[in-house]
Amino acid sequence: MNQMFCFQCEQTAGCSGCTGKTGVCGKSFKTTNLQDELTGALIGLARVCASHPKTPQTDRLIIEGLFTTVTNVNFSDDSIRKLIDRVSQEKDQIVPGCAGCLSRCGNTDSYDMQNLWNAPEDIRSLKSLILFGIRGMAAYAYHALVLGYTDDEVNSFFYQALFAIGEDWGMEELLPVVMGVGKANLACMELLDKANTETFGIPSPISVPLTVEKGPFIVISGHDLYDLKLLLEQTKGKGIAVYTHGEMLPAHAYPELKKYSHLKGNFGTAWQNQQKEFAHLPAPILFTTNCLMPVKESYQDRVFTTELVSYPEMVHIGPDKDFTPVIEKALELGGFEQDQHFTGINGGSSVTTGFGHGAVLSVAEQVVSAVKAGAIRHFLLVGGCDGARPGRNYYTDLVKQAPKDTVILTLACGKYRFHDLDLGEIGGLPRLMDMGQCNDAYSAIRVALALADAFDCEVNDLPLSLVLSWYEQKAVCILLTLLYLGIKNIRLGPTLPAFLSPNVLQFLVKNFGISPISTPEKDLQDILR
Repeated sequence: MNQMFCFQCEQTAGCSGCTGKTGVCGKSFKTTNLQDELTGALIGLARVCASHPKTPQTDRLIIEGLFTTVTNVNFSDDSIRKLIDRVSQEKDQIVPGCAGCLSRCGNTDSYDMQNLWNAPEDIRSLKSLILFGIRGMAAYAYHALVLGYTDDEVNSFFYQALFAIGEDWGMEELLPVVMGVGKANLACMELLDKANTETFGIPSPISVPLTVEKGPFIVISGHDLYDLKLLLEQTKGKGIAVYTHGEMLPAHAYPELKKYSHLKGNFGTAWQNQQKEFAHLPAPILFTTNCLMPVKESYQDRVFTTELVSYPEMVHIGPDKDFTPVIEKALELGGFEQDQHFTGINGGSSVTTGFGHGAVLSVAEQVVSAVKAGAIRHFLLVGGCDGARPGRNYYTDLVKQAPKDTVILTLACGKYRFHDLDLGEIGGLPRLMDMGQCNDAYSAIRVALALADAFDCEVNDLPLSLVLSWYEQKAVCILLTLLYLGIKNIRLGPTLPAFLSPNVLQFLVKNFGISPISTPEKDLQDILR
């Protein structure tokens, strides 16, 4: 008998679903089932709020609960149980007499997720798109919330989507909700972009070294820029260097963060290499969001978590954000005795980031002129989530083989496959531009819309092609946003999502021209003909 069912990430077992005692991500069936229980409780809470006023803390609880269930965020059964209890307490506060009612209607009960996983495949597929999409969107909403930014329409959509998942609706009713995820996520990414730029300034291009200097240091991973800000403040003047890891790399481009002289550079390559790269690291690692993998014994004494990230027996930094244990561990370990010169996957000694929409649009006239003069033939957006499944070398090969008159835009952690390559320039512009984290897909959208205006055409008529990689749920909500905007002919890989039924996939192919990646040679030939 199967003890779990999960197919929300790209690496799900057999490209169909994890069904044993442990998922490919490392979560046990107990943890996965608790996440299902939490999701069912959130659906019950959304049902309650459909007919009763929510409290001031309900929105935050919904966002935290959804974000917790994103792949590689939370491996702690205890912390998930506490969230489930909080949801139950919140329902009792909103409808205090419901639990003790002698004539219970059941309308506010937690939803049994087995009803979703055992639903007809097209219904399961559409509801999965909704669920996984709002899980990814919740991550962006949470980061904005931490900075004091919120949007009532975005928050309201979480309830609408959760309610829809719990209803016995057909495809005609569910499809608009799927597209609604894309619309709501666009507003959510815009909100987070505003929160980040108003808090930390407008990013500008910067070259980030991959060398780690001698002496004590801390590696910080994840996406939460505010956590990095707090860490930099608390380590100021203590002789401790701070290095980013994974999706924290774009932090170097923000004025309010790069002003700290002890924010030195970036450590490590792709997130899925952390178990090897952290094994003998003489420094603590602080995880602020997802991208945490099961912690190996070789470095478990050096891993710290904060926010919604949690792992059994790891030291968790609570809401007080006192990073003293991390600082003390850095001083205890002492770092490297000599400077260590690391490289990216392709041998590069530095990487460049900071090409957000502010930076790119500031040279829009230069870009347009280069296109009109024939210097720039095509733009390739090659970005998304990275992962360990074989076949992801496709993205490296695609970038390497792209003609010299093409510009490569990239974002999210998929860029680690190739972002240390030196691709040269076109008309004074770098051929490779890193636009930032996965949520910075908003920058790519802004740039695409601006170029369409400049050329007086539709986005689909631009010399622009999207070749995306996916791994987890934030990629799902971004894809739905692109579809909501009507962007067509997206290539997706390394595999298509297991939760897409044949009929739903056919709908996406027919209406949006979505296709799987093939080979770099063939795809480039098709794109550039």
